[in-house]
Amino acid sequence: MDHKESPRSVVVGIDGSDAAINAARWAVPEAGALDIPLRLVYAVTPPPADAPPGEENLDTEYGETALRAACAAVHATGQPVKIETDLVTGLPGRVLIDESRSAAMVCVGSVGIGRFARRVLGSTAEEVARGALCPAAVIRTSRGAEAPASGSIAVVVDDSADNDLVLEHGFREAGLRSAPILALGVWRWGFGEIPYSQLEHRLGRWVNQYPGVHVRPAAARDGAAEFLGDTQEPVHLAVIGAADAGKVAKMVGPLDPHFGHAGRSVLVVR
Repeated sequence: MDHKESPRSVVVGIDGSDAAINAARWAVPEAGALDIPLRLVYAVTPPPADAPPGEENLDTEYGETALRAACAAVHATGQPVKIETDLVTGLPGRVLIDESRSAAMVCVGSVGIGRFARRVLGSTAEEVARGALCPAAVIRTSRGAEAPASGSIAVVVDDSADNDLVLEHGFREAGLRSAPILALGVWRWGFGEIPYSQLEHRLGRWVNQYPGVHVRPAAARDGAAEFLGDTQEPVHLAVIGAADAGKVAKMVGPLDPHFGHAGRSVLVVR
């Protein structure tokens, strides 16, 4: 395995789960488009002081197996990308946040990094979404890990200081994944009507830059999380600013596919 660290890469947290492998697959076109390595990282958690001898070695062996499986899944996509792998000692969330200091993006599966994650949003996924120093993608696995994503890319449109960066990433994802944009107009006044003049002003630059991307507006006056939590719209990726990072679990949605939608991935932009 190649343990050389790149100064800039797309990092994926690997833990042996299908969710992590799906996140690695999702990240392949990200790394390819940026012409940078795809860096697969397994966090070797230090054993407690009273752990039996050799427990850390077992975790290391498990990590090596998990990384080999993830590499095989990436190669199976048939997309040319340079792969780096690494075993890093530390708690998973802390390891990935440290990785984010020099990464173009950090990606995790929605059930988190950890074999015992059981919540809608795993604790490590939540930690990375809140604390990463670069864009952080929480990738939802649904209807089979290899099923292609379908639906729109929802992008928050407001007057916040970082919204241009959110729009930049949203339109880039739409172009990269041949998906339409659902522009969520988030305004704190009015009665649900979309202020089209303001929306067109905010989107104009990006519509001109990505003329092949279809854009449809939607009113989300109560916020993106509330809109996405209630809508039946087929949205496979929501692109949001750091201020909404604490609402990622609601945007990802429940694990039950019979709820009405199968959930979605979320990209937190910084």
